[in-house]
Amino acid sequence: MHWLEQHWYRKTQVSLLLLPVSWIYCLLMALRRYLYRVGIFSAVRLSVPVIVVGNITVGGSGKTPFVIWLADYLQQRGMRPGIVLRGYGGSAVDWPHVVTPLFDTDVVGDEAVMLARQSHCPVAADPDRVRGAEFLVQKYQCDVIVSDDGLQHLRLARDIEIAVIDGNRRFGNGYCLPAGPLREPVSRLRDVSLCIINGVAPPGELAMTLVETGLYRVNAPDIRGSIELFAGKTVHALAGIGHPDRFFSHLRKLGLKVIEHPFPDHYRFRPADIRFSGNLPVIMTQKDAVKCERFAGDDYWYLAIEARPDARVGDEVWRRLKEKLLG
Repeated sequence: MHWLEQHWYRKTQVSLLLLPVSWIYCLLMALRRYLYRVGIFSAVRLSVPVIVVGNITVGGSGKTPFVIWLADYLQQRGMRPGIVLRGYGGSAVDWPHVVTPLFDTDVVGDEAVMLARQSHCPVAADPDRVRGAEFLVQKYQCDVIVSDDGLQHLRLARDIEIAVIDGNRRFGNGYCLPAGPLREPVSRLRDVSLCIINGVAPPGELAMTLVETGLYRVNAPDIRGSIELFAGKTVHALAGIGHPDRFFSHLRKLGLKVIEHPFPDHYRFRPADIRFSGNLPVIMTQKDAVKCERFAGDDYWYLAIEARPDARVGDEVWRRLKEKLLG
């Protein structure tokens, strides 16, 4: 797939050749949405509000840090949120799973464990998001459900849709799969409640930034390192996320000299994957750290980040949520 991604962010002969397939894909997606809209396919509505956070492109856009921020924001407002996600990359055969901070990432996926560690609220992993969400409401009395991803999972009825957009890559060449990176046409954004730009946003659009909060040792997360001590030094940087270049660029902005080691999103690391030549520190993403902590060395670190959205984002979410609760 990697070779194809090279054609998603510009118009090439390959992407143009695949356009007819993209048109068929878009037609099928539109038909599916129509069948849900007219009730031929039934969406399941829960007894509590549902907020879906997703994107319309393949690859990372920063939605998971935003979900963590949103869960914390809702808790500060006195609510009891629960997070449901597919558990992509997990090998479990029975679902749903209540994910704890010490859960095996091979069973439920890396994002589920990271959310359990950082969100301080119940997290359920289940390929059937409706079942996972209902489980959270019944077992933990959650009064609002946040779905990490699932913008295209229409079987779960939602009250608020939030699309997170990569401010650098935006929508690539503007084509749907497989000619471009779009899961749905850009026109889909007209139907969502809020669009959040991860990065610099044009005037009138809501934005968020990802800010580093510290450097921590992978095999002992209670040990904190200083980012300043790495400034000007050469490090091995690894990233198994949707957009590794964003992570590498961020490290360079912090003054590090980076030897890049990109891996596919949700990659299952083995010890040999993170053993590099030279006696150099290794820095990875927090999502990768939860998969590598069992076999990482003492000079392996992860960069912790958090989402900081525009203040208007919280105000708008709360306004829409109150309308639903009072409605």
